[in-house]
Amino acid sequence: MLGIKNSRSVAVFAHDAVVAAFAWAVAFLLRFNFTIPPDYIGNMLHTLLWVVPLQALIFWRFGLYRGMWRFASLPDLRRILLAVGVAALAVPVVLLMLQSGRVLVPRSVLVLDPILLLLLMGGSRFAYRWWREHRLYGLLQTQGEPVLILGAGEAAAMLTKELARNHDWQIVGLLDDQTALRGRQIQDVRVLGALEELPEFARKTGARHAIIAMPSATHSERRRALDICAAAQVETLTVPSFDDLVSGRVSISQVRRVEVEDLLGRDPVTLDDAGLHDLIGGRSVMVTGAGGSIGSELCRQIARYQPATLVLFELGEYALYKLEQEFRENFPQLRIACVIGDVKHAARVTDVLRRYRPSVVFHAAAYKHVPLMEWGNVGEALANNVVGTHTLALACKEADVDKFVLISTDKAVNPANVMGASKRLAERVCQGLQEPRGTRFVMVRFGNVLGSSGSVIPKFREQIAKGGPVTVTHPEVTRYFMSIPEASQLVLQAGLMGQGGEIFVLDMGEPIKISALAREMIRLSGFAEDEIKITYTGLRPGEKLYEELLADDEQSLPTPHPKLRIARARASDAAWVASLLRWVESATSMDERAIKQDLKHWVEEYGNHNPPDEPASPSFITVH
Repeated sequence: MLGIKNSRSVAVFAHDAVVAAFAWAVAFLLRFNFTIPPDYIGNMLHTLLWVVPLQALIFWRFGLYRGMWRFASLPDLRRILLAVGVAALAVPVVLLMLQSGRVLVPRSVLVLDPILLLLLMGGSRFAYRWWREHRLYGLLQTQGEPVLILGAGEAAAMLTKELARNHDWQIVGLLDDQTALRGRQIQDVRVLGALEELPEFARKTGARHAIIAMPSATHSERRRALDICAAAQVETLTVPSFDDLVSGRVSISQVRRVEVEDLLGRDPVTLDDAGLHDLIGGRSVMVTGAGGSIGSELCRQIARYQPATLVLFELGEYALYKLEQEFRENFPQLRIACVIGDVKHAARVTDVLRRYRPSVVFHAAAYKHVPLMEWGNVGEALANNVVGTHTLALACKEADVDKFVLISTDKAVNPANVMGASKRLAERVCQGLQEPRGTRFVMVRFGNVLGSSGSVIPKFREQIAKGGPVTVTHPEVTRYFMSIPEASQLVLQAGLMGQGGEIFVLDMGEPIKISALAREMIRLSGFAEDEIKITYTGLRPGEKLYEELLADDEQSLPTPHPKLRIARARASDAAWVASLLRWVESATSMDERAIKQDLKHWVEEYGNHNPPDEPASPSFITVH
């Protein structure tokens, strides 16, 4: 039957054919005030033989029988409108051609018929959907845990619709600060009042949970909503982030507990997408340390700009394997090259650069863990972070790479530890290699990133799961935090803006006390401080109470991007770099105390703030 094989589609097709005949008859009845003259009754019945098959054929051609009535929506109504419109034009033409004017059809019938068709066909579909949803989900609306939704925007509307089908929740109201929305309804759920009124409505409705449905709100707005929920003593849930919703990775109904990342999160980064497409799109790009926290996220961000080849350079086999599997699944069209190698191995680095000829190299490979590099591994820290950077940077210069972007750290500022001093030396190595022409060397400094390897947040989460205690080194220790995606995006932006020799400093926001972070994580996990204790273990070797973004003798200059500044730091030249490398080579055989003493010659500000002291009886010894 016209290619319609599904039994339900046949039923829908038959329904529309009956509706078409009914609409044609009712159009005649309305035209003659329900008293059709005998002459016109014959005309009505005779024309039915032409009108109904013609309309049915048009409906089928417009694909009205591919969808399901229970999911009828605006696109279905649009198709019906187009099909009925075409039928309204085709019917008088066909009647005129085939009947040669012998059969008279009042013009008002030709106007009334499509109107009736649209009402009957569209109305029956939406009525069926309403009946199905209320039959399936109507009873569930009086069941489930009562919950209030904070926000009455598009996300809240989508969430309300999705949760109406979920027997776990009973939505008892919406709260929004827009006074114009008060009293309005979304999906039959009323907007009760403002966010500040949450404690009152939680008491009235018995809601012990609230869902923050404001994925595109600013960080300060989301933080305020969290504080209101905490004051109301309701358990807080939130919807996925705006980026996750847009990407399609998750749906709005996948509510989750509020994590500490939501508290520390910041407003989205604005990127020069056109400029980054010019920098990356259609070109070969290489990332060292690609399997690490920052390196892997850099690769994900770079993939958005469709490079011709993305070279994943990594020393760890398993980390590279995991990244390869992720990219094969999520970016199947992207050409990737998975390269195992050590940045200190000059021959390997040179071969990779010659083979793939990247135009931009992002250097994220480094040893970053402060205590591990402080004792027992000092020589390796210098070899990897200084010699490795020089080996790669020099190879890039000889291979005529357009830009080399070094991922540095705020610990390079007034460094109190070997790791920070080694990264400061890496910065100066890149500055010393910079020439008026050729490869442009760009350095980017930022602080701690949420969820990175070695971050306190996974450690705290694990300690809370075990029942505590949560260990903090010092009550006053403070750190800057930003998300891994934000840091990676700003690295890309700095790489685009850099013209050679600059040290970009990221806007890290306000520093956060680690002890306050621990208390917040305990609260978000549903525990009180008397249930999960916080213990203070003392500063670790090389650890500072606070981090800085600029050294004592540095100043910064603004850039066109609000979250990037340029540090005016002490520069270096090629002769200084050559002397440094000779010292590092000889330092590998020196006593670690002697290495640290000599470091003060190469990094003048090293050890001036919280100078590192070797513990008399170290609790552990790690040999790299």
